[in-house]
Amino acid sequence: MYTQLNQDRDNLSSILDITKKQSLDFLSQLPNRSTVTNISTIEASVLPEEGLGTLATLNMFNDNIEKLMVASAGPRYLGFVTGGTTPAALVGDWLVSIYDQNTQSVRGNGDVSAQIELNTIKLILELLNLPHVYMGGFVTGATMSNFTCLAVARQWLGKQLSQNVALHGVTQSYKIIAATPHSSSIKCLSMLGIGSSNILMLDTISEDRESIDVQLLEEQLIALNGEPALLISSGGTVNTVDFDDMHAISLLKRKYNFWWHIDAAFGAFAACTSEYAYLLKGWELADSITIDCHKWLNVPYDSGVFLIREEHRYLQVETFQNSNAPYLGDPLENFSYLNFLPENSRRMRALPAWFTLMAYGKMGYQEIVLRSIANARLLGQKIQSTEDFILLAPVRLNTVCFTLANNDDPSKLQQFLHRLTASGKVFMTPTVYKGKMCIRAAFVNWRTTEKDVALIFDTMKSLIVK
Repeated sequence: MYTQLNQDRDNLSSILDITKKQSLDFLSQLPNRSTVTNISTIEASVLPEEGLGTLATLNMFNDNIEKLMVASAGPRYLGFVTGGTTPAALVGDWLVSIYDQNTQSVRGNGDVSAQIELNTIKLILELLNLPHVYMGGFVTGATMSNFTCLAVARQWLGKQLSQNVALHGVTQSYKIIAATPHSSSIKCLSMLGIGSSNILMLDTISEDRESIDVQLLEEQLIALNGEPALLISSGGTVNTVDFDDMHAISLLKRKYNFWWHIDAAFGAFAACTSEYAYLLKGWELADSITIDCHKWLNVPYDSGVFLIREEHRYLQVETFQNSNAPYLGDPLENFSYLNFLPENSRRMRALPAWFTLMAYGKMGYQEIVLRSIANARLLGQKIQSTEDFILLAPVRLNTVCFTLANNDDPSKLQQFLHRLTASGKVFMTPTVYKGKMCIRAAFVNWRTTEKDVALIFDTMKSLIVK
């Protein structure tokens, strides 16, 4: 055995102890760690001939790279709808690397990790009050969840027109309908060969809303005269967390021929609360749903979930099966994720989710969701209480969309956001809402408290240039 490998094996206990101490030090300092680094490049490493060993490499990391790690898991990182990592999810994620399972088959590859994944999907359905008519799995995030769901939708569209798209490819255009789809869905249409420009954008219900006009939707479905279509619904838009009218769409689903996909990357978690579950009433009739666990579930990156109705399992296998691998057995008789999603090689992403769901249960996540919403509303109230900022939309759930009071010059907003980010105390992202450049703050981190909101707002106020 190579010398450095042999030494690291023999000293693994002390190596892990040192790494554990460094990890705990980082986590204890997380609330005060900067949310940004002012260094944009690092010195490129040179591959050593002999190898340094783990501890020497850790020292090199600490000297050159560790200081550049920002507090993206901290309580005041409000960009990109980034969750943190609960203690239980952290334990689960560590164990994923320790056990190093390739999660695929329920039977046949000697481990039970696929059964753990199926069980975790069951827990998620229970958390979100969804019926057990969905088969789901873990992918890297909302983009790959949307990709998986829309790929099966593409197969359904083809079959409605007597085509096997997975076998013969896309041979004609399909009818795609949405009002405010996330950019990842449009990206997926491009990757799937459907064409990102083929989506028919319907108007929203009003100028100050991002949800689809259901009356226009029904008119469009009637005009199709039975021709199949794909509807991409919003289960929480990125700027204002607006929801399409799920109940109204569920009634249309009973009457017209369309595949209903809901992108509920973080908005899905509203369903676990009695106060906000009404936003998703009727979504249990959807054909497919996207959920992002590294958002409001607060598990480490990367972790997304797709949910597709069991009745579509044949279409799913046609889309993703490894058809030239007979050693894998019948894809429907012997369940394996190999034949139900894009990746053939997968780490056990479900384990952190299983740990955190079991550790904190439905009540724990209800508290996280409700506290996040309360924090967002508190910031919204503070913004409305001052003449320095303007709230651009009601705080419907956990995202605050706002701008400067005098926003005639976009460069002033950019400069303000640059100063805010450079402070290292809070991180927010720019966005465009109704054609106006503005700022978005998304609350999903389990660590965030009212004290953080107060610090965030005080920092914002201090950076206003009169």
